[in-house]
Order: sequence, then C-alpha cells, then structure tokens
Amino acid sequence: MSLATRNGTPSVDAPVNPPTVVRQRRVRPGLLGLAVLLIALGGLGAAFAVTSVRATGSYLAVARPVEVGREISAADLVTVQVAGGQGLRPVPAARLDEVVGKRAAVALLPGTLLTLGQVTDDPLLGPGQQQIALGLKTAQVPARELHPGDKVLLVSTPDNDADAEPAAAGTRFAATVIDMVSPANDDKVLYLALLTRDVPAVVALAAQERLAVVLTEAA
Repeated sequence: MSLATRNGTPSVDAPVNPPTVVRQRRVRPGLLGLAVLLIALGGLGAAFAVTSVRATGSYLAVARPVEVGREISAADLVTVQVAGGQGLRPVPAARLDEVVGKRAAVALLPGTLLTLGQVTDDPLLGPGQQQIALGLKTAQVPARELHPGDKVLLVSTPDNDADAEPAAAGTRFAATVIDMVSPANDDKVLYLALLTRDVPAVVALAAQERLAVVLTEAA
C-alpha cells in the first residue's frame, strides 16, 4: 500500500499488518465419544418416559373411608387411570365384581389404590356366635365411634321397677364389634358378634333399655 506525499516527494509504502492466523481447535476423541453417549442416553430416557406415560391402566381406588371388617360396596370404590404403577399391584377395574361383597382387612383411606391384600373373605363371626344389632343412645356407648374388631362388655343396668328382682343387675356379656352406624338422629346402631347363648338375655335387656357398653380392648 502506497501513501502520496506533498511537494513531489515519491510515495512511501505503508506498513502492512500481518494476517491473523486462526488456530483450529482440536477435538479429543474421548470427549466426542462421551457427547455421543450422552445424546444416546437422553434419547433412550425420553423414549422410556413416553412409554411409561402411555402405559396407563384402569385400577380401583378407595372413594370413601371403609373401616376394618366392613363389607365393601361398589360405592366405596372409584376407577382411576394410573400411568406405570409397577410394583404397586393395584386391583384392575375389570375385577370390581371380585372385590364387592368382601370385607376390609385394613382401614381403607380415600384416594389410595386398592390391593387384594386389603380385602378378605374371612367371616367375622366365630364358632358359636351370632350377630345382633343394638339401638343405643349416645350416652350408652364409650366413644363417639367404635371400630370393627373392638372388644366390649355389655353390662346390664338396674331395673327402675321396685318390684323387679335385682339378680339380673350387673350381668356382663362379652362381645366383638362388627360395625357401628350413626343415624341422622345421633343415636347409635351397634352390630355385635355375641355368643349364641347370650343373645336372648341381651335382646331382652336391650328392649328394656338396660344395657351399657364398656370398651375393654381397641382393635
């Protein structure tokens, strides 16, 4: 490159900047292989995630609380869609008829998946027992709610009739709670497993409203 000068002085060549040399970055084979591996693993992970999401099934879940020993109805259950679920072993919705009518082996909580281990066919009445239902006032039961499996004593209370014989007062009958229902009037209906030989006496005392319930062992 030449620069012109005044007064006829010959042109002088200007200094030229040397060209910039760009060094090429060298890629290490190990890093390249690692990058390829990570890309491949990422693709496999995405494919697995998509497959898991798509592998949904219809299963039974608990719609409302079911106490231990209570018979399960269709209204107690709801069908839900679950993605994946391996290892949980929930009951498929198609097996609803196999579950309805069985009893809860454990307390069933709303929002949880139902498994076959939570239901049972075992009868709640033992040998020589019968089931009775007692209509009781709230003050006659030891707690707001008795639960299936609770052990109770039915204790006879004194007769208000002055002419009645006092021998029956204080008689005790051992029983096991099958269920308890609270009607709208706030009374209690208590379903009990009772020895067959005790049933007549307990029914007679219940008709006279001469029974008190004592909780001896919680389930």
